[in-house]
Amino acid sequence: MRNPDPGRNKLFTRRALILGGVQLALFGALAGRLYQLQVVESDLYRMQSDENRINYQLLPPPRGRIIDRFGEVLAVNRQTYRLLLVPEQTPSVDLTLEALETLIKLSSDEKARILKESARQRSFVPITVRDNLTWAEVSRIEVNIPNLPGAMIDVGESRYYPYGPVTAHLVGYVGRVSERELTDDPLLALPQFRIGKNGVEKIHDLDLRGEAGSRQVEVNAYGRIIRELARKDGTPGNEYMLTIDIGIQQFSATRFGQESGAAVVLDVHSGDVLAITSTPGFDPNAFNVGLDQEEWQRLLNNPRAPLTNKAIAGQYPPGSIYKMMVALAALEEGLITPDHRVYCPGYVDLGNRRFHCWRKNGHGSLRLVDAISHSCDVYFYDIAKRTGVDAIGRMARRFGFGERSGIGLPSEQEGLVPSRDWKMAIYGEPWQKGETLNIGIGQGYLLATPLQLAVMVARLANGGIAVRPNLVRDVVREGASQPAAREAAPSMNISPAALAVVVAGMRAVTNDPTGTAYRARIPDQAMAMAGKTGSAQVRQITTSERDSGVIKNEDLPWEQRDHAMFVAFAPVNAPRYAVAVLVEHGGSGAGVAAPIARDILWETQKRDPSRRVPGAFTGEEI
Repeated sequence: MRNPDPGRNKLFTRRALILGGVQLALFGALAGRLYQLQVVESDLYRMQSDENRINYQLLPPPRGRIIDRFGEVLAVNRQTYRLLLVPEQTPSVDLTLEALETLIKLSSDEKARILKESARQRSFVPITVRDNLTWAEVSRIEVNIPNLPGAMIDVGESRYYPYGPVTAHLVGYVGRVSERELTDDPLLALPQFRIGKNGVEKIHDLDLRGEAGSRQVEVNAYGRIIRELARKDGTPGNEYMLTIDIGIQQFSATRFGQESGAAVVLDVHSGDVLAITSTPGFDPNAFNVGLDQEEWQRLLNNPRAPLTNKAIAGQYPPGSIYKMMVALAALEEGLITPDHRVYCPGYVDLGNRRFHCWRKNGHGSLRLVDAISHSCDVYFYDIAKRTGVDAIGRMARRFGFGERSGIGLPSEQEGLVPSRDWKMAIYGEPWQKGETLNIGIGQGYLLATPLQLAVMVARLANGGIAVRPNLVRDVVREGASQPAAREAAPSMNISPAALAVVVAGMRAVTNDPTGTAYRARIPDQAMAMAGKTGSAQVRQITTSERDSGVIKNEDLPWEQRDHAMFVAFAPVNAPRYAVAVLVEHGGSGAGVAAPIARDILWETQKRDPSRRVPGAFTGEEI
């Protein structure tokens, strides 16, 4: 039978061919794409799949220890317990917190933080409720854990300072990373990570941190951890051995009792800082745990400023201690000789103003050694006027005044050594002669830190060598000890004869029966000290008060009393150790500061740390 429409058959065949070609092209493209995905790009997508399945997490490294010169631990990591809360495991975070409040104290700030974190992050991520739980707190929580849905105890590490307030200003403390401290270092984003906030912990923070470890964990589609696949522990931070002798440090802090002040002990030859104390202190462990608002305000509002490191940040007029700089300047300028005499009637007049000596009836006729021994103000008014403020200032700067010491601790202040140019630049006024007289007895614009006073007396004692204070003795890196690099201290090229006169005056201060600090002497002649008293006024004494003579420091409110100071070195025949003591509003340098300095210097010589072998300390001697 013939096909009635042959054209139609040809049209169908053509459409079938076109459709088949399209299908073939589609299947070819699909096959090509599958080949690209499964063969050409298989490694790429396998890696991306693993990244969706495997999480890489940073592990904080153990922080390096800080130890004293004999290996006694000043800062260490210790095992600690913390309370965690997993929001998805409790029907109500609020109810669990209410139950926890019956067992441990939770402040309103802590509860607000926990609720904020529970709302912000995934429900299966644990939230830290409290770090550094005591064993009693852990016990109470564990006993009641069936009634605390979502709560769990976790074991971790925390920074610990065994000596607490005794080393707080020196060693410092660690704390949580604030927003302004965040950098591109991913370690800083870890909630449990701590960084140095003050003291040695801050200045050597990067070295103490170490290098982070890592672990690989398998997670499901929701990000929940299924299992740990691999772990690489972090590299511990470097260990820092300080020059400090914790025995002397602890003795110094204890010797102050309830007084507010500072003490610095130096090796006069090496510059090693054997003790640097500021009282009162504070507990650095509290900063690691976290202070509540009430505790923070109590520290801030304390008039004795426990948060301030008075040894390096406290700036005070040096008082009569500065007279040694005035004497050296006058001798070096050739303006006086050791035999130069001045008669002291108890005052000196300059124009229509009268400048008084601390001894109302005067000292009579004195030579330089006696003037230092008796601390005669009139004598130093005279030689200050002869020498001038600029020459005195130049000498003071050679002995470390007016500059940071290089010790490196945070918040160290420069102090102030005034000059004619300084006053004109700051006040737009010329220097006055009366101001030079005030400088002669360490008053006026002058400011110095206790550390600067210790550096000054160390340079006097060692024969004019410009030692600088050292705080780090050794650094242990990767198990190997590396002594801290030190440069040989240069000579200041001060005349030995001039130094000998000033030192002779200091010896008389404590060893001559007429010296201002004879009562505070060290009776053992093998350990005898040489020193200088100082009292810095914090208020102007009126003429009526001076004439009446009835108002004494101890009769004034604490904050209006003079600062008491004393510097010394020992033993006098072979100087090795220097000390500077400041007692805020202590009144008398001879009566209050000198006995403290004597006891510290005596104890230092008994321990004699510069001549003992590092590592020999057992801790039993404290």
